[in-house]
Amino acid sequence: MYIYSLKQEMENRKIIHIDMDAFYASIEQRDHPEYRGKPLAVGRPEKRGVVAAASYEARRYGVRSAMSSMKAKQLCPDLIFASSRMEYYKSVSMQIHEIFHEYTDIIEPLALDEAFLDVTENKKDIPLAVDIAKEIKKEIKEKLGLIASAGVSYNKFLAKIASDYKKPNGLYTIHPDRAPAFIAKLPIEAFWGIGKVTARKMHTLGIHTGADLKKCTLAFLTRNFGKAGTLYHDFANGIDPRIVTPERIRKSVGCESTFENDLVNYISVIIELYHVTTELINRIEKSDFKGHTLTLKIKFHDFTQKTRSISVGHELYTMKEILPLAKQLLAGLQLTHYRIRLMGLTVSNPVSSPDDPEQGIPTQLEINF
Repeated sequence: MYIYSLKQEMENRKIIHIDMDAFYASIEQRDHPEYRGKPLAVGRPEKRGVVAAASYEARRYGVRSAMSSMKAKQLCPDLIFASSRMEYYKSVSMQIHEIFHEYTDIIEPLALDEAFLDVTENKKDIPLAVDIAKEIKKEIKEKLGLIASAGVSYNKFLAKIASDYKKPNGLYTIHPDRAPAFIAKLPIEAFWGIGKVTARKMHTLGIHTGADLKKCTLAFLTRNFGKAGTLYHDFANGIDPRIVTPERIRKSVGCESTFENDLVNYISVIIELYHVTTELINRIEKSDFKGHTLTLKIKFHDFTQKTRSISVGHELYTMKEILPLAKQLLAGLQLTHYRIRLMGLTVSNPVSSPDDPEQGIPTQLEINF
């Protein structure tokens, strides 16, 4: 009854997920004709550089964002590097949002290059969400010279999966009556929020597809995956009650990495700390977020965890500022053993605004066990 009532309530919604294809790299190829059709990475080519974005030509060689520049160059010797122009990318993102606002003001940005739109009721009274998605894609192409993929469905989970389904330049709709069959065939790796490690654990439990996941009881999933089990149970049944939240106030930006094999020595921990910090910087740039508090989370092989936080009087958004603090927090944990299965970093306590004068005030160093 719970599943049925929720689905009935949600199936009348019309949600679009717009995802710009290779956003940063596509802007560089648009602005520099000599880059078009060639493998391109946005980032720094030096030894400690990191790929911020890769064109589809580069992806064919295995080049991916957050990869070290050295590895990317090994995979693709002809790879071209373009310097990042983050402020410019932000201005292009604003132009894209101006197009969104022609159709609806219920827009939830996820990053500079993607957003959810609720077009259940829209400014142009267009009855079909897929027609709105077509118009938005066309406008972005004609006005900005960029390509977007769009997913259309009755909830955020399915709309996001749909936008990935036919990339690049994709447009895919998942109707409520077709959702069960679509979800049933979906590989578990394609589910939102299921990474490589979780997928591997599901495989050991005999869960390989959406159909396998749907057969699992809620009790079984929460026993094996904690709170996330409830989310997986809902997704398997086509349920995602989250609404599109316009102009949401982001309170933090973070990332976590679950390791295929436990980290067992200090050197490997430092290497992975650098990689997690690199990914955090990438996410901070994409979300245009600046905060004053850095939190380090370490989870061990037995699922016990430790967290430590530090707040400072200046904004945290670059590698130069964040990595030394992350190392300081790690040292403060005084680890006597390792066997670390997960590491995470989060920047929070955003910059104060006139409407929230108490935000951004530095706090004391905190430690939690």
